[in-house]
Amino acid sequence: MERFHGAITALVTPFIDGELDEQGLVELIEYQISNGIHGIVPCGTTGESATLDFAEHKRVIDLTVKTVAGRVPVIAGTGANSTAEAIELTQSAKESGADAVLSVAPYYNKPSQEGLYQHFKAITDAVDIPMFLYNVPGRTVIHIQPKTVARLAEIPQVIGIKEACADLEQISDVIRFCPDDFILVSGDDFTSMPTMFIGGKGVISVVSNVDPGGMARIMEAALEGDAKRAKSEHYRLFRLMKLMFMYPSPAAPKRALELLGKMRDARPRLPMTEADEATTEALKAELNRLGMR
Repeated sequence: MERFHGAITALVTPFIDGELDEQGLVELIEYQISNGIHGIVPCGTTGESATLDFAEHKRVIDLTVKTVAGRVPVIAGTGANSTAEAIELTQSAKESGADAVLSVAPYYNKPSQEGLYQHFKAITDAVDIPMFLYNVPGRTVIHIQPKTVARLAEIPQVIGIKEACADLEQISDVIRFCPDDFILVSGDDFTSMPTMFIGGKGVISVVSNVDPGGMARIMEAALEGDAKRAKSEHYRLFRLMKLMFMYPSPAAPKRALELLGKMRDARPRLPMTEADEATTEALKAELNRLGMR
């Protein structure tokens, strides 16, 4: 399997009483790797990057790189809606030894397509490290349009995109406008399997926090062109995928990990709150159905 392909986990960040749980982070990484995950993203949206200060952000990436020790690629989340801050975070991730970075479209500001291009270009001008763009309009309120992605793909450091629009038409346009070696990975668990069959190369996943092996099997089957097996694995995991968003993420994946004995404290940082009783009971039932607890 090529380096940045397959099932890549957007890893949750464990806290205990609101403070970074370093041992818990190490244990989560080992759980991921021992169950066949193909890559790890620390400090993404699911990792509550918006509530990490700079020192915590750097520490999470440092510890992830050290723990992974080259066994799978580490794609560090370094996006920000301030270009200067994104450059600072990207430089820090390079110093930590990350294999690549994941840079989200600037949220809240609502820049033009030219503004998006200049933002990402400024980061690549300042720091020489492979970059995945991250298009997630449901959170940023702005699309990186396919032709803008294609323009950015001309920059050597811009090697791919995490496309979380869940729109197969837009995904198809990105793939057809960009070079053959440009790596599109899904940012949406629900459409990740069909994305693979129109040219995607993997997924940066939420549900793989809980079942890394399950998502790895979907991606491996799809990469091998085995539609029957990929579909079977997709539907096995589909209900758990839905439960990851029954309560605002990452409350549900954290609670599921707690139920599996993989996390000591499932509470996210404010303004996110822990999973409610209905979500918890639904997770218990589904994890039991899957034979995971």
